[in-house]
Amino acid sequence: MKKTVKAACGLLALCSALSASGCSCMGAGDPNAIKLTVWVSEADRAFATQVANDFKAANPDKKYNIVIDIQGENDVATRVLNDVENAADVYSCLNDQISKLINGDALAQIAGERLERVKEANSDDSMDSVTLTVNGKSGVYGMPYTDNTFFLYYDKSVLTETDVQSIDGILNRCEGNKKFAFPMTDGWYTSAFYFGKNLGYDVTYNASLAETNIVCEFDSDTGVQVTQAMWELVQDNRVKADADDSKITAGFHDGSIIAATSGTWNRTTIESYLGDNFAAAKLPTYTFAKGTANEEQVQLVPFAGYKLMGVNNYSKNKTDAMDFAEFYTNKENQIKHFEARGFVPTDESARADERVQSDVCAKAITAQLAHAKTQKNVPSTLWVPLQGLGSAMITGAQSGNFDLRAQLKACVDAIETTTQTKGE
Repeated sequence: MKKTVKAACGLLALCSALSASGCSCMGAGDPNAIKLTVWVSEADRAFATQVANDFKAANPDKKYNIVIDIQGENDVATRVLNDVENAADVYSCLNDQISKLINGDALAQIAGERLERVKEANSDDSMDSVTLTVNGKSGVYGMPYTDNTFFLYYDKSVLTETDVQSIDGILNRCEGNKKFAFPMTDGWYTSAFYFGKNLGYDVTYNASLAETNIVCEFDSDTGVQVTQAMWELVQDNRVKADADDSKITAGFHDGSIIAATSGTWNRTTIESYLGDNFAAAKLPTYTFAKGTANEEQVQLVPFAGYKLMGVNNYSKNKTDAMDFAEFYTNKENQIKHFEARGFVPTDESARADERVQSDVCAKAITAQLAHAKTQKNVPSTLWVPLQGLGSAMITGAQSGNFDLRAQLKACVDAIETTTQTKGE
């Protein structure tokens, strides 16, 4: 076999291997092509592949080798910082990871005319989410493309618009094996109970955005009552407290779940199962201090973050990486992303599009954003302790043994644990 044929076979084998692991080889046969590696979620692989094809078509004067690889957005910072110099050129991530990425010198700053275009196109809130002060200077470190919050999906053949205003209203309709799903082991969701009572945290950073101190209010007297309300829900057999994406979608499929908290990433699947009975709304209220003189309905207040495309500061083709990130997040692609995944655009012209304005989930998100906490300056230590607290509740509901105050204190102690940086 000739060497050229062997080389071609080797390349085909490499592409087959990469495709099997979630990668797409695009233009890999040209050694002179500009190589860009792009990391997106599994669910966005098809969309990103199409964007990459469109980007190449829009730039016929250049040859690109674009590799689409799969990386979950929740922990992209960990993977990037594990080997910054060999990480992706462009990656999709959540805005609360920006501080960590900047501290690791892994995120390039947007500047010049490109920055003006991005700022002009996108909402003020979305731009604020990617704007941080580093060493005394304010800068923009990503290109936003959609809101990242959660709201309520429900089956309108079972629940009315009045029912879904409160968790009690939903539970009153849970007959037989019907359940309300809320992921109680995920701090991104459960923090909404504490935020509803204006409880939060405070993070102190040094000039390089490294955390130096964290204070959390979740174990205050009010926080104990909030946790009690959560504990009561976990014990209610009408609540599916161990819910996650797969269990939520499966529950809507078999009819065992009539309402659940989730986000746009599950929209297509849930809508396909509910059909004409598909509906969405802002999050409901929960009952605080039940059975006491202070009993009240408290609105769940979720994180409101943003997804963005970031560019690796160590990219060997940084300008081309910036071009791709800007193309990925432009008006036309935000509308296409909305049509493909239901992602509500941050581009204000795209958001004003009739297709977006009339959408049931876009309306629910707009209503929810009036009751949300900006996902910025979030303690890096927040997630694991809250996950542990929720898991302890679920285990406690099964065993009948849950020391609320001790578990809550352990959770907050873990959140407040920080490592002092040298010189602080």
